[in-house]
Amino acid sequence: MISWLGDAPEFPPDTAALAEPNGLIAAGGALTPPWLLAAYRRGIFPWFSAGEPILWWTPDPRLVLDPGHVHISHSLRKTLRRRRFEVRADTDFAAVVRACAAPREPGLGTWITPSMQAAYRHMHELGYAHSVECWQDERLVGGLYGIALGRMFFGESMFSLETDASKVALAHLARLLAARGYGMIDCQMTTRHLLSMGAREIPRARFIMALQQLVAAGDAPAKWAADAMDDFDWP
Repeated sequence: MISWLGDAPEFPPDTAALAEPNGLIAAGGALTPPWLLAAYRRGIFPWFSAGEPILWWTPDPRLVLDPGHVHISHSLRKTLRRRRFEVRADTDFAAVVRACAAPREPGLGTWITPSMQAAYRHMHELGYAHSVECWQDERLVGGLYGIALGRMFFGESMFSLETDASKVALAHLARLLAARGYGMIDCQMTTRHLLSMGAREIPRARFIMALQQLVAAGDAPAKWAADAMDDFDWP
């Protein structure tokens, strides 16, 4: 059994999470900033389909990426050097979230429901949620979004309409975070795409210990400059 949350943004201990489905810890609550901030600070994130109550998760193991050790393949490095895309930050957050919410295949639904989109737009307005965007001829062709707390970045979703666009966005995000002293990118769920970029699984207990230190550091929340990605070289 899992906990049904009350009116206050409080979560059970991570040891209460189910093993199957992996990491489900609670239901209910709200998608307001106090709830989302309390969740992320505990290593918990919302993930549910339309028509379901809000479900909260903390999987074990957890997939993470070290911003300073992203694997960039030879072909991706060539793409980065050629600057096929103009990479921007926080210029059209809402468009990135809408693109990530689009079904990957016809007839399939999405977990990025209208209520989720509205919640993360609000977090963006408060300076916690950020987007990295790939543009081509003034068309948004790829990107990602997530939450930044202290020196920790929690990746939420990414999309790509052109080859390597999401990988380029992730490479730029990692370079920016490494330059700013961020210690970890939370990738949440394990995928082959992220594993190919250097992500690795670690025990949940170790993940939570690390994030507690990282979220306690860093600057006040603020929007990122649109040209924050402009100065990177890719030797």
